[in-house]
Amino acid sequence: MRPAISSPRPRLLLAEDDPLVRRALQLLLSGRGVEVRAYGSGKDVLSDPLTRDARALLSDYKMPDVDGLTLIAALRASGWPGRAIMITGYPHAELTAQALAAGFESVLEKPVSETALLLAVDRLMA
Repeated sequence: MRPAISSPRPRLLLAEDDPLVRRALQLLLSGRGVEVRAYGSGKDVLSDPLTRDARALLSDYKMPDVDGLTLIAALRASGWPGRAIMITGYPHAELTAQALAAGFESVLEKPVSETALLLAVDRLMA
């Protein structure tokens, strides 16, 4: 396994299966000075050794292979101490409660307001 390369910018993991949404979020956050490691699936996040150095996670809830709840549980089980936000097109009170209990700090509904997302990410990266 290669050692992680240190980055001068804070690293955020982005797990989003929709390529257009993923790219838009990546560009938005990169423009704010965040190093975004974007993935099309939860399995891709879990297989990347660079996830260990990430400060935060922005994850979609519903992905075809690993959902956001399973993803954060696996990251936590591996010792990842970062902070996280969930985004979802399927919001409901039970999911929000599950996400908060799993370690997400907030749940944002899709389509995500740019202002709300940037405020939430700024809090995570502080």
